[in-house]
Amino acid sequence: MTRLDSAALGGSGSILMRQRRDHARLDTMMNRWLAGGADEELDVLWQDIVQLVFSHAFAEETVLWPVLRRVAPHGEELTARVEDEHQAINELIARVEKSPDDPRRTSWIQQAFTLIRQDIRDEEDELLPHLRDAFSDRRLRRIGVAWETVRATAPTRPHPGVPRRPPGNALRGVPLSALDRLRDVAPVSGPAARRAFLVTVGAAGAAGVIFRVLRATRRPGRGDT
Repeated sequence: MTRLDSAALGGSGSILMRQRRDHARLDTMMNRWLAGGADEELDVLWQDIVQLVFSHAFAEETVLWPVLRRVAPHGEELTARVEDEHQAINELIARVEKSPDDPRRTSWIQQAFTLIRQDIRDEEDELLPHLRDAFSDRRLRRIGVAWETVRATAPTRPHPGVPRRPPGNALRGVPLSALDRLRDVAPVSGPAARRAFLVTVGAAGAAGVIFRVLRATRRPGRGDT
């Protein structure tokens, strides 16, 4: 996507600016990991990358790509290609997570970074510009809010068996999100355990939230297109 400023992309809260900020944050974190450091620091950084990658992608697949399939020429083809990239990233990171002591782990992480960067380029250059062409600033901001809402309840770890499209991804992904977020706030005692309990309670209603968001994104208001 041409490097337009915030105003040209619908404002700070638009889906285009939210996507740009996440992509920039991912790029920075991947560069930091590749620069090296203490093993403990790199492990924490890797987990931060994993959490952002999967919550971000789940929100894209749930909110953005269904919208794009409706408004973009060749939207089905474009989103199918990116979904394939997401699946490949999912499978590769799952392999990393299941094999912490494998000598190939560093190589797998570097391969994952290459796939993530390609995915970002495809989204920025091929998919997201269609949203700018199709919608008003107000509509882009509404989509941005929907995307952020879904991301807050999304899985944060790889689950290659979860479908890439709604409603299947929500039905199977949201229960896994509760488990992911419990793991994210481990250990299981003290303040972390209390946070985990709140996450579990919140996730219980997350599927309903997601389906309400999906209905909202399908109802453009007057002057929103």
